[in-house]
Amino acid sequence: MSPELPQPGADESAHSDALAAAIRAEIAACGPIPFSRFMELCLYAPGLGYYSAGKTKFGAAGDFITAAEIGDLFARSIARTLAPALREIGEDADFVELGGGSGRFAVAAMREFASLGVLPRRYRMLEPGADLRERQQRIVATDLPADLAARVEWIERPPDSAWRGVLFANEVIDALPTTRFAILRGKVHEEYVALAGNAFAREDRPADTLITAAVRHVETYLGARFADGYRSEILPQLPYWIAAVLGTLERGVALFVDYGYPRSEFYLPERADGTLICHYRHRAHADPYHRPGLQDITAFVDFTAVAEAGTGAGFELVGYAPQGQFLLGSGLPELLEEASALGDVAHLRAVGEAKRLTLPGEMGERFQAIGFARGVADVPAGLRAFDLSRRL
Repeated sequence: MSPELPQPGADESAHSDALAAAIRAEIAACGPIPFSRFMELCLYAPGLGYYSAGKTKFGAAGDFITAAEIGDLFARSIARTLAPALREIGEDADFVELGGGSGRFAVAAMREFASLGVLPRRYRMLEPGADLRERQQRIVATDLPADLAARVEWIERPPDSAWRGVLFANEVIDALPTTRFAILRGKVHEEYVALAGNAFAREDRPADTLITAAVRHVETYLGARFADGYRSEILPQLPYWIAAVLGTLERGVALFVDYGYPRSEFYLPERADGTLICHYRHRAHADPYHRPGLQDITAFVDFTAVAEAGTGAGFELVGYAPQGQFLLGSGLPELLEEASALGDVAHLRAVGEAKRLTLPGEMGERFQAIGFARGVADVPAGLRAFDLSRRL
């Protein structure tokens, strides 16, 4: 174990050991598994995966802090920039949030929608994990007035019938189980996870047609082949995932916020080992085999791929911008002015929160926002004002 990472307690160690044993059993029975399958088990194995078990993930007591956990400014800004679309769509507009985290975003967003007079008919939280869903239900029931809480419901999959409204996802795409590829002797290989005794070990195998085509598509876009030995991540399933989550949205806006880059920056030659990153108790490191089930495993997002998938699903790309600029064009300055009227302490707290959300050295440039629309004119103002989609 890396000496800089804290030691888990006995219960956590036992939990991780149980998941590691289950993964080893699958490898023993089926042979080496694709890294994407290993990541899927680490994050989502029923009752054992990082997001499907009871470990605290968000905030100071967890492993990382999302924008929604810092305070309410992020959710309120998002609500303000999406309110015009809800108003345009009308009374049958729904709001669908993918991966609601602790539930704090939903609480702050619903309060803001209520203050703006544009409450969605339903606020639907897509959360397949039972543990996170229970936490979200508790905070919604505790922190929202009963009339607002009554509009919130939980779903386990994207709506399967036509609907209108807004879909929002913050830090969701980065948690999709990613394929790791490598270029070896000019050929595309897929990274697998094998066993070396009782330990997990990397094994590269010739990639199938789908993954090879996805990698060659990226090379064609970049106008150059990857160097031998280059290793990175790719999501060949992203077009199918986007089509699944947006396919029944017949009229509305979809907004995704995540950390990542345009494709030309994602696959820079100096990123020759990819963008994979793990978070354990607020320490970032690069060992995905460390304590399965106790750490988050993510990869940065290729936003060009997101743009391709969204337009391929029949939506208009309405803008792409760094989070800092996006929020500044989404009502954040007005929210800071409102905070100043509440006194010095509230204003200073809000300014500190805004800095974390917008400064380049914090979340301002590392996180990006991208939006799509179908049949709606009132698209997020922050994307229109600072649109950098030409970089995609």
